[in-house]
Amino acid sequence: MIRKAVLLLLAGILPTVTMLAQHSKRTTDKKPNIIFIYADDLGYAETGPYGQQKIKTPNLDRLAKEGVRFTQFYTSTPVCAPARCMMLTGRHGGHSYIRGNYELGGFADSSEGGQMPLPEGAATVGHMLQKAGYITAAIGKWGLGMPNTTGDPQSQGFDYFYGYLDQKQAHNYYPTHLWENGHADSLHNPERFVHKQLKPETATDADFDFGKGKDYAVDHMTNKAVNFISAHQQTPFFLYLPYTIPHMSLQVPDSAVQQYIGQFHEKPYYGQQGYTPHKYPLSAYAAMITYLDSQVGIIMNLVKKMGLDSNTIILFSSDNGATFNGGVDAAFFNSNGGLRGFKMDLYEGGIREPFIARWPGKIPAGYTSGLVSAQYDLMATFAAIANINAPANDGISLLPEITGHPEKQASRPYLYFEYPEKGGAIAIRMGKWKAIKNDLRKNKQAPWELYNLETDMAEEHNVADSRKELLPQFDAIVRKEHRDAHIREWRF
Repeated sequence: MIRKAVLLLLAGILPTVTMLAQHSKRTTDKKPNIIFIYADDLGYAETGPYGQQKIKTPNLDRLAKEGVRFTQFYTSTPVCAPARCMMLTGRHGGHSYIRGNYELGGFADSSEGGQMPLPEGAATVGHMLQKAGYITAAIGKWGLGMPNTTGDPQSQGFDYFYGYLDQKQAHNYYPTHLWENGHADSLHNPERFVHKQLKPETATDADFDFGKGKDYAVDHMTNKAVNFISAHQQTPFFLYLPYTIPHMSLQVPDSAVQQYIGQFHEKPYYGQQGYTPHKYPLSAYAAMITYLDSQVGIIMNLVKKMGLDSNTIILFSSDNGATFNGGVDAAFFNSNGGLRGFKMDLYEGGIREPFIARWPGKIPAGYTSGLVSAQYDLMATFAAIANINAPANDGISLLPEITGHPEKQASRPYLYFEYPEKGGAIAIRMGKWKAIKNDLRKNKQAPWELYNLETDMAEEHNVADSRKELLPQFDAIVRKEHRDAHIREWRF
């Protein structure tokens, strides 16, 4: 009788033990989760890990303290849509399908048209990871096509999308709607044109309240990200989080602005440089970056609470350097850390970006890397993390460097950049040298500028005349890397 009872007990226990063992094996064998948080117009030095003194970013400070911080990491190009395209397809500016902010439609909701869409058949990070068994999501700003085009996120490798599809609508943090899997998700905000200029002599507090609303887009994005992680914690997932902060307009909840009011000597911004006016522009801008940081903290804390830390890599970067309009005072915040140029420039201030990665147990804590690298390396890097082969791309995997094994890191002779707007420019980073040509539309024979970034990070001393023997190498690189764009507007 006792033997029978024991056998019955074991019969009840063994399936549970087997199930737990199988679950444990699935957890152990599961491919790493990848979360890539992508800021918008964030200057190189606008966060604590990169020397910011006036804006508080405690969660990014923690991310860097617990992981790796890159100091010579670049975007692929200095504006929104093409930077996203190049990151997602692993292509540099001489090969990318999308090379500029080619705008379609208008600002009104009724004329929302987005930007030039990614073409059918594009090989994206989303497609690559889907094929490897990942559930994929893009939550934030897309800028690569509307639902009725080939650039719809769900046609480009993402199982789920929530956010802005049109970059012009993303100028407003209190929109009438965001997009969820091809359908408009209505928010409790009135329709408004955010590029409204006030007259200083008549502006009232009520006029400055014009930019405020009820449903803040960033909060909705984070809520959707939390839901996505919660729903897919048992399967490998890729979460691409291209937040809109701190791209203009100056719009952030009053509670966030209050922590900075009184710390700076500031005057109202009346909208004279575009975008929404704000009574406290310095406080609002600082608050936007701190608000972005708080979203990073929400994601980090959730991953830890769910026990996913050891199998999740969280990465952070930005699409281009700090902006120059909309009420931003980049000089006051030392936004570019002494680097020359801004968004839309191929000088360092336009393309050198923060890049932080954290993966407990895999990435050494407090590690700093000076590896010269770029966002078009991320496709190859994500493939290495997932232990799969990447489609053809222009990058190299940064995983050895990220995980503290620089001796195993593949190297490359140079980075190549092209930007067809703002007069047309090309740039090449080769070792310590940075070569750049500007205004190529006006002058196809524009001379090279040459800077030694080891001694002249601010690109103040053009040494092209004294190092003429190097210039033919840059000409040869351009001939090798440049392919004509598919539309005339991007040819130069």
